[in-house]
Amino acid sequence: MGDVVVTYGLSGMPHYDKLMGTLKQHESVEAVTPIVDGWGLLRMPYPDRDAKQSETVQVWGIEPTSFAEVTKFADSLQWKSVSEDQRDWLLIDAIREHEHEVLTQLSEEHREFVIEHVNNAARNLNFESVGLFETLSKQLSEADWEFILSLDSRLTNEGDVLAHGLSLERDGKPAIVSGLHVSEGNERQDDGSYQVIRNDYWWLPRYTGTLTMLPIDAQGGIIEPESVVMPFANEFMSGVYIIDDTRIFVPLHVAQKLLHLDAAEIVDEDDPTEVVGVDPARVTSVLVRGVEGTDANELRAIVQSSYLKFYDEMPVGTFVMPPPLGDPGLVIQTWEDQQRSFTGPVEKERELMRTLFSIIYLVVAALILSIFWSIVFEKTKDIGILRSIGASRLSVVWVFLQFALVIGVTGALLGSFLGWLITTNINAIHEALGNPPISIAIGAIILGCLTIAWMLKRSRNGDFLPIVLGTLGAILFACIALVVFDIRAMGGLVIWDASVYYFSHIPNDVDWNAAIVTSIGAVVFCLIGAAIPSAKAADIDPVKALRHE
Repeated sequence: MGDVVVTYGLSGMPHYDKLMGTLKQHESVEAVTPIVDGWGLLRMPYPDRDAKQSETVQVWGIEPTSFAEVTKFADSLQWKSVSEDQRDWLLIDAIREHEHEVLTQLSEEHREFVIEHVNNAARNLNFESVGLFETLSKQLSEADWEFILSLDSRLTNEGDVLAHGLSLERDGKPAIVSGLHVSEGNERQDDGSYQVIRNDYWWLPRYTGTLTMLPIDAQGGIIEPESVVMPFANEFMSGVYIIDDTRIFVPLHVAQKLLHLDAAEIVDEDDPTEVVGVDPARVTSVLVRGVEGTDANELRAIVQSSYLKFYDEMPVGTFVMPPPLGDPGLVIQTWEDQQRSFTGPVEKERELMRTLFSIIYLVVAALILSIFWSIVFEKTKDIGILRSIGASRLSVVWVFLQFALVIGVTGALLGSFLGWLITTNINAIHEALGNPPISIAIGAIILGCLTIAWMLKRSRNGDFLPIVLGTLGAILFACIALVVFDIRAMGGLVIWDASVYYFSHIPNDVDWNAAIVTSIGAVVFCLIGAAIPSAKAADIDPVKALRHE
């Protein structure tokens, strides 16, 4: 997503290339890319029967090169190279698709060998690795093997799957890059990683899909649906579930053609044979990325002024004009404004957390007050000695406030460190909790046994406290071991569900501004909690204090 988004509904903006050129002239604009945004039906390759499943998808038509400059498209692609099992499936597909050419190329002996091993691999590869690629490479002649490898470039260049995704092309044809959750063949593991079911059988870059979209005419009416069969090039994961579950990318010109937003001749209404002009190609959005350090609101103002310049520079007599800046359908907004429906609930959750922290501040102040009140009571005679040798009331107050300050600062620093440590490693912790290692259960059992031994030894003289502590400790360690065994027996536990919490992985960036404010608040409320007992200590009569027992 760009820093600023220019959108103009389903009818699209004409002359978008000139708009992009005007935007690029400004020094604060780093990159610009056009988008065609629409919805469609994607016919998936599964299941293994004629009636295939269809998914409702949000289709983004993009220019891959400029889109990668504006977004982190390259980093989001899921498949950087082909795995061993995926390569075996590609090898099976290539041989079966070009069966006649392959059998003609091979000798009779090698022909039977290949048929047997390919058929066996197609059955067994659903459940385990078979090493078909290595087997055939050793048995076939160099010429035969080179011929088979030439059937699919991904067999020799494992990185081609990434190149296909970056270019939105496969075998010279326009291709689809779909969100990782669009396909039901991708299964999320307990550790947060993804695995293609049936041992990569439903790996999408093996297949083609049929995309159907419903174009809208200039008057808002519905035109006949348009369909196109396209191969899958790769899959992407943005980390936001609602995007990965519905969005697919296709080349810009394909989306324009499907939605009738490509360039078209305008004919005379009275004489359809006479061309009176050209309706230029259109896009529904333009994403703008600012240079590092540019504020999004400042960039929006720059985009607005650039759009006004672009509109004013349109030649007089232009047959199809772009919408003026005041057009209600034309919207120029920051990405935060556009995603307000998504980020709004998240911000409300953050505000709720701040409210809870405020309540915790009061609890901290109450705890400090009660602790220091007890300290003042216990140190009454010492306070009397200080007052009798000339210590002022303010000095007594300062002694206790210093004590509270040390406690508050130490607690804030220690809490910040532990918070940073847990936050940065939260996904690893989640993985361990979702599929805990057996060593945790073994360690808990050992600690439980040691606790029981300690309890038996210390309770011989009749003390009751070791019995209570030992019993509670043994129960705690036993529960930990049982929970670990139970989770492992279930095959793991998914705690962070991406479909519930929006994100595929737990966000682990530390908001240091919020952390600093929280730490300062903890220290301040620590001092507030200590202020009342400190004042009580300062008001103690030295004579009565010295007689205190």
